[in-house]
Formats: sequence, structure tokens, C-alpha cells
Amino acid sequence: MMNSNYGIDKSIGEMTVLVTGASRGIGAAIALRFAAEGMNIVLHYMKSHEAANEVARKCLELGANVYTVTADIRSREDICRMKEKLESRGLKPDILVNNAGISHYGLLSDVDDEQWDEVMAVNLKSVFLCTQTFMPYMIRQRFGRIINVSSVWGISGGACEAVYSAAKGGVNAFTKALAKELAPSMVTVNAVAPGAVRTDMMERFAADEIQMLKEEIPAGRLADPEEIASLVYFLALPESGYITGQVISPNGGWLT
Repeated sequence: MMNSNYGIDKSIGEMTVLVTGASRGIGAAIALRFAAEGMNIVLHYMKSHEAANEVARKCLELGANVYTVTADIRSREDICRMKEKLESRGLKPDILVNNAGISHYGLLSDVDDEQWDEVMAVNLKSVFLCTQTFMPYMIRQRFGRIINVSSVWGISGGACEAVYSAAKGGVNAFTKALAKELAPSMVTVNAVAPGAVRTDMMERFAADEIQMLKEEIPAGRLADPEEIASLVYFLALPESGYITGQVISPNGGWLT
């Protein structure tokens, strides 16, 4: 059992974590990192059924209890249905990782209303909806961890990524504000804002562009998803309860 000073009398291995967008990339790595502790893992996905099942299989091999659930996290109705499904199985997340997101690359002059709304809905509104839906349980038990996966562009902005940067900047501001609101309830809220990570989002770049990017990064390389997952795991620990309202950017020294 954890020391009661950390706010909860159950170990990390007894907790339930919900990871949105967990079928690939950073989300999958986060799920696997928690699975290594034998936790109850809820893998959310939108359409990638086979990929989510593959991540679930790997989590099971690590000794975790796993449940996959599909939902459109742009929709409050869908998220409420997801919550009901989880509760019917006795699953109430102690840890929420808002990871699901989409990228957008292009000149702002070419962006239409539909593209703007989609990026904001998936990257920002979903964080609001999922957090609002699942935080009451954390407040009642006086323990919880909400970790939002943002981006370095939410801090510094990226050329030809104004819409994406705006959404992630919103996530960062939401994180800081909500952390103050939930701190008296012993619920922490933090954001992880990665730099360049070796995921599907990098596929639009040519090999020479990737090389130029590496040369801009003091560490000389892209991050592996597992490195981001390790930071998320650390922030979820009971003993990380004094860390809240932070936007931490693992970026290899790219932005300091």
C-alpha cells in the first residue's frame, strides 16, 4: 500500500488508467508502460480496431487487465456511453491520459472552417469532454491524475501549423487553469508537450527533412515514444502529487 500522505491507499498496480488514442504511437507506448505495472488498462480508439487489439494483446502479455473501447471523443454522448461501459465492468479511471489527437500542416490562408473545427474538436474539445466526464470520481476519492499530451508547438508555435499550435496551446492553458481548480481535491493536472517523436505523424516529412530536423535538435535525434511514456508514467505516480499545473516538454534541448 502507498503511504497515506500521497492521498490514496492503493498501489499504482491496483489503479485503472484510461488512455485515449491508444492504438498507436505515443498512446500505445503509454498503455504499454502502465501495463508493465499490472494495472487495469482502458485502451480507447476511434477506428483502428485491429491496431488497438494488437496493443491490448501486448498489454495482456505484460500481465495487465485490459479493456478496449471505441468512442468518438468529439461527442459528449459517446464519452458518456464509454463511461457507462467502463462502470458496468467496475472500471473507474484513477488516471486519465488525454492523448488522442490529429495533426494539421498547411498555410493558414488555406484553412477552412471545417478543418479548423475538426482540429479543435479532436485536440482540444475532447480534452475538455473527457476530463469533465471522468474527474468527478477522482474528486470524490480525493486522488486523481490527469495528464494531457500536448506539443512543443503549443508552447512556441510552428510555421504552417497555426491551427495545431492553437489547439495545443489551448490544452496547455486548460492544464494550468484546471490544476489550480482541482488541487484542493488532491487531483493533479499536467501536460506533456513532446518535441519531434518517431511516430506516424512524422511520415509526411522526407528523409532529408528529417535529417535537417535532427540537426536542429541538440540531442541530434528524434524521441522514441517510450521516452514520452516514461514521463507520463512518472507524473501518474502517487508520489508525484506535488507536481501540478506543469507543461513539461521533452524535446532533446530543441526548446529551452
